[in-house]
Amino acid sequence: MKKITLVLAFIGMITLNGCTVNEDNGNYIDNDTISEVFRYNGVNFAPNSYSVILEFPYTIYESDMALVYRLTQDVDGTMVWKLLPEAYYFDDGTLSYRYDFNFTRVDARVYMEGYNLWELSSSERLNQSLRVVIIPGFFANRMAKPVDFSDYNAVIKAFNIDDSKEIVIK
Repeated sequence: MKKITLVLAFIGMITLNGCTVNEDNGNYIDNDTISEVFRYNGVNFAPNSYSVILEFPYTIYESDMALVYRLTQDVDGTMVWKLLPEAYYFDDGTLSYRYDFNFTRVDARVYMEGYNLWELSSSERLNQSLRVVIIPGFFANRMAKPVDFSDYNAVIKAFNIDDSKEIVIK
């Protein structure tokens, strides 16, 4: 009986010794998980639904996060991107209209909602440029410092994204 107990104890020690726990010190690099940027030009919010479906070039992972930015202005060659949802208000503080979105693993639905959308200028509804930034959930949940997602440039820097390699989708 002592020999069986000794053999089981030995096997147990070998098995438990094979298990390791790696503490994450924030320096972990995951080479198979990549953040990306998709760009959609000429997006029109038509009066029928004031929404568009932006199809991704491939299916993203369930844990990935999608951020949608709208080009609001170009100041001397510097593009200003605003994170959705983006709201505009009347002078009395009530909502006039806003851009918002939701996403799945294969696309993002971007839509406008508000009052009298048909009265908005065509520059607010037509020929919009949108960027979708895909961030793997692993990165988003393990950042040592919080990222200001409303700042497009901070997001690009924090997730080490080369947006010059954005995928332009027509």
